[in-house]
Amino acid sequence: MNTQYLHALPEDWEAVARVFSALGDATRQKILLLFEPGESISLKSLTELLPLSRTAVAHHVTTLVRAGLLQPVRRGREVYYSLNLELAIEALDKVRTYAADLLAATGKQKP
Repeated sequence: MNTQYLHALPEDWEAVARVFSALGDATRQKILLLFEPGESISLKSLTELLPLSRTAVAHHVTTLVRAGLLQPVRRGREVYYSLNLELAIEALDKVRTYAADLLAATGKQKP
């Protein structure tokens, strides 16, 4: 048993934890799935689309921003959000590499 990470994650895994924590909510997944390639969406538009209060939508968007999955850009009085899919891919790659390395250590082939 590898107990070295019981008290803290490795520094390079902190971002992975934030991404997966943010993705652990169905509403946040729905928000991410609303985006078309290259699209920016305002909080106002998200609030109009989702059956939630503005406060609830803002909370979910803030969680996605803190995780790095959404990037805010202010345009006048409104803030628009765009996807940061590179971070999602980095997090998934980190987990895939970890799993593949463990499989290789057991003598099983990588998928």
